Amino acid sequence: MADHAPAQRTELYPDIEPFDAGMLPLDGLHQMYWEVSGNPNGKPVVFLHGGPGAGASPAHRRFFDPRHYRIVIFDQRGAGRSVPLGELKDNTTPHLIADMEALRKHLNIERWLVFGGSWGSTLALAYAEHHPDRCSGLILRGIFLCRKSEIDWFLYDLKNLFPEAWYAFAGYIPDAERGNLLKAYYKRLTDPDPAIHMPAARAWGRYEGSCSTLMPSPETVAYFGGDVVALGLARIEAHYFTHDIFLPINSLLKNINKINNIPGIIIQGRYDAVCPIITADDLHRAWPQAEYRIVPDAGHAAWEPGICQQLVAACEKLKFIKE
Repeated sequence: MADHAPAQRTELYPDIEPFDAGMLPLDGLHQMYWEVSGNPNGKPVVFLHGGPGAGASPAHRRFFDPRHYRIVIFDQRGAGRSVPLGELKDNTTPHLIADMEALRKHLNIERWLVFGGSWGSTLALAYAEHHPDRCSGLILRGIFLCRKSEIDWFLYDLKNLFPEAWYAFAGYIPDAERGNLLKAYYKRLTDPDPAIHMPAARAWGRYEGSCSTLMPSPETVAYFGGDVVALGLARIEAHYFTHDIFLPINSLLKNINKINNIPGIIIQGRYDAVCPIITADDLHRAWPQAEYRIVPDAGHAAWEPGICQQLVAACEKLKFIKE
């Protein structure tokens, strides 16, 4: 009887601590937190958090085999442990792409596997299209291309699925301003007074957290509504949405041919309400070379059981692609 290949791992790896970390000066204003864990001589992988502005957490190290991968995690400018928190000056997608290159060079990495979910998928695509020679592969989850239809869905049409959360989100804004929720929130989120911007940030964060999972998750809502995550997330998301992510309209799909030769895996929850599956479908139709995995019983969050399993499995599959 023939031997069977061992089943591919789908469970998160145990908690680990970084063996190196620091703050990388980006300019006269921004400093970026970064850390490296896992195998110092392993295959480089870089984790791109969502938002923009949500920041990374220690749990994100657990997607990757620490014996095999050199795991690079950083907080994008203005987010998480990077400083100043919530800073919008010189905070654009081209800046974030340049920051990734600065970090890659700082760590003496030639090429890396790029892993990103939600806004992290947006930034991963933008980076790969600008620097395809630096990407050994792409793992993308909860696809977001920041098109007007996607932003309008988040701001208005989510009420069709999460009316309670939407009415709380919209209800924070006075009736006369609800015709343009993005403008109303952006005005408050950019006010220098914490008494004005923090309640708006918490309302935005709780809204996004409430819509991110298939089943109710008070822990997710609390995480998104916490002050550090909420401020970075809400202020920077509103900033990027207001400026169409500082890239030409639909540029991510228009330039997809630049990454045709990069191995890719797209992972999408069927019932993702924050980033609906039509966007992942549009991406895969434009990029059929990528493997496309639909999780039938999941929403948006990376921690949905089915999505989490597929992300670990994708990292296992791409372990041995050429650097």
